[in-house]
Amino acid sequence: MSTFLMPVLEMAAPTLEWRALAPVLLVFAAACVGILLEAVLPRAYRFLAQMTLVFATVVVSIAFLVINWRGQYGGRMAMGSLMLDGPTYFMWGALLVFGTLAFMVFSERQLNGGVTAFAASAASVPGSLEESDATAARYEHTEVFPLGLFALGGMMVFLASADLIVMFVALEVFSLPLYLLSGMARRRRLLSQEAALKYFLLGAFSSGFFLFGIAMLYVFSGSLDLRGIHEAIAANAGSNGLVLVGLAFLAIGLLFKVGVVPFHSWTPDVYMGAPTPVTGFMAIATKLAAVGATMRVFYVALDGERWTWQPLFAVLAVLTMVVGIIGALTQTDIKRLLAYSSIAHAGFILVAIVGATQVVPAGQGTSASAIMFYLAAYGFATVGAFAIVTMVRNAAGEENTIAGWSGLAAKNPWVAGLFSLFMLSFAGIPLTGGFIGKWAVFTAAWRGGYWWLVVVAVLASLVAVYFYLRVIVVMFGGTAAKGVYVGNASAWTWIPVVIGAVATVWLGLVPDQVMQLATFAGGFLR
Repeated sequence: MSTFLMPVLEMAAPTLEWRALAPVLLVFAAACVGILLEAVLPRAYRFLAQMTLVFATVVVSIAFLVINWRGQYGGRMAMGSLMLDGPTYFMWGALLVFGTLAFMVFSERQLNGGVTAFAASAASVPGSLEESDATAARYEHTEVFPLGLFALGGMMVFLASADLIVMFVALEVFSLPLYLLSGMARRRRLLSQEAALKYFLLGAFSSGFFLFGIAMLYVFSGSLDLRGIHEAIAANAGSNGLVLVGLAFLAIGLLFKVGVVPFHSWTPDVYMGAPTPVTGFMAIATKLAAVGATMRVFYVALDGERWTWQPLFAVLAVLTMVVGIIGALTQTDIKRLLAYSSIAHAGFILVAIVGATQVVPAGQGTSASAIMFYLAAYGFATVGAFAIVTMVRNAAGEENTIAGWSGLAAKNPWVAGLFSLFMLSFAGIPLTGGFIGKWAVFTAAWRGGYWWLVVVAVLASLVAVYFYLRVIVVMFGGTAAKGVYVGNASAWTWIPVVIGAVATVWLGLVPDQVMQLATFAGGFLR
């Protein structure tokens, strides 16, 4: 009897740099533990357990991040699929800080009569008996905390990916929890579910475009690695249809998450319908992760095609600023106004990406460092602003109409003053972090030779001042709206507001430390 010997396939065990990757591994591990807690703990103990787990995880992750960055643990990690360089460390730190502040707002119970802003039973049909029973029993969805951690971990992997397939997986890992979180509002549930469905459908389309772009670049280069794609483009000088198609579809997938026109249509509806704590989290964390990934793809893999994508991005930057500002001018809802403001800010960020200044004199910032500072300044103001939105209320819940904010300063001058500070920072008024951020991104674009784009951006900023000042005038000059009051928020909401305000002023008056940190982070490594 003959014996058939099957060939033995030797597979190398995967290697992970546990210490270097500890910040992101801890976040994912905590998310998994959080899901386990939901299964084994009685309902009464879940909220405290989840909060303890989340904040302990973030603190330890930040500690590992600081230690690793100071110890200069960098380079390719996880078998070459992740790149730990200066921008990765800076943006990981920013994500962890903003995520912590957002999770604090998640934890607010005092404003909602002892329960969080999330639905009592998200799986129940709105208005059904099951929903009424869950609400009467004061149920809460503490699953929002592990979902938030999964989203945060996915964002961290997304912006650090050196491999397009890993980047795509990370995109899905952080997108799916956000789709769920967007549909979990306790009040106005139909609007919340509509927002989640729109976000899911449009997000699925953008992911398909992103995956198709990966396929085109793989066919051209034979590699999914960003460095391999760069080398293939360099070795095949001249335009190539596959590269151009792949570039276009990757841009669609990435710029959708940034909120760039014409891929912005989800932003106002999702910002308005999602629970406000989730909106605040998405407004900065999603944008930061998407901008980081966009810079990595186009500065590392597609740098050789910059003469193709720079003019395209310049046009998109102008369209984004114009559409965002015109949209904001016509809004009567504060969350939709902030959504269109976010779109306009995506245009300002794109201005610096277009500049693509990667080689600069010593001590001066690159486009990447300017964008990182901008995102830091924008992030603190965003988290603080949305935290305040949760505090302005009427008998039914949050008061989101701008008319309802009329005369707010007479009811609570501190809240009105702090919200005005955040509006002034968004507008780029001097002595705020927003002004220094805009100065940095405009300078980067000017150095890159796109002076005309800077002129357009400055003019757009001047027009944008109007709708920010309109909100301030309504709060301080209008007649006090009846039935509207400032809720008695707990420290979980006030801490992000105060930290956001202090950081906004600090970055406007003494920006040197954060600017130097962003400059030290340098550019992206291949």
